[in-house]
Amino acid sequence: QVQLVESGGGSVQAGGSLRLSCAASGAVYSRYCMAWFRQAPGGQREGVAAITGSAITYYSNSREGRFTISRDNAKNTLSLQMINLKPEDTGVYFCAAARTGANCANWRAYSDWGHGTQVTVSS
Repeated sequence: QVQLVESGGGSVQAGGSLRLSCAASGAVYSRYCMAWFRQAPGGQREGVAAITGSAITYYSNSREGRFTISRDNAKNTLSLQMINLKPEDTGVYFCAAARTGANCANWRAYSDWGHGTQVTVSS
């Protein structure tokens, strides 16, 4: 029911910054949990950050305060501001949504996915 389209990926040198965006359509966006996941080359998807409909946020321990997730319900967009990027941040970043009533902090709760945007960090 939810269509998600990521943008903003690219190549950056270590220590640089990027802002990813996700445009949502097709269903109620403001009441959904939203999250960003990363899939490293040859790896599996791992949760990066999540946000509730009331803007409560959750972050994976490995982010170390470098990433900030936010949402603009009026524009139906989700963002991920990334600073001090490291080579290990490289991967495909996916926008995801969990339906109303889900535990937003549970990485397994997300059922709707975008197709991803590539982030490459060089050293």
